[in-house]
Amino acid sequence: MEWLFWIGGALLLVVVETVTADLTFLMIAGGALGGGLTAFLGGPLWAQVVVFACISTLLLFAVRPWAKRRLAATTPQMKTNVDALIGRSATTITAVDDGGGRVRLGGEEWSARLASAAPGAGLRLEAGTRVTVTEIDGAVAVVAPAPADASAS
Repeated sequence: MEWLFWIGGALLLVVVETVTADLTFLMIAGGALGGGLTAFLGGPLWAQVVVFACISTLLLFAVRPWAKRRLAATTPQMKTNVDALIGRSATTITAVDDGGGRVRLGGEEWSARLASAAPGAGLRLEAGTRVTVTEIDGAVAVVAPAPADASAS
């Protein structure tokens, strides 16, 4: 009946893995299943522990890195928060220059400034101009004139 403790421990480790999603506890659960199989086949306690340790170590150092790379390659990288705004198009509400202005970005009004290589160069975009967000600096959208063929986002 020792094998039931190993199986119960493996199930508990799988539950913990669902919370952490790091594949560590899943690998240890595999070792617990090996220990449980050894107990089921009538192996002594020391053999169960050795099998558990060997399988867990093998899974942690051989299988886990491969599995994590595989999961990372198949998981889409989604841009969120500020990163999702970079590259989007906006429309100037007021005149925008390197000193400031306002733009409508994603249905919201943002403070904005013109991205320019030479500050004070005097470039100014009038209200109603299409722009592209190049970066977000705090609560300010840094924008550049949009290419002529840019479509609305």
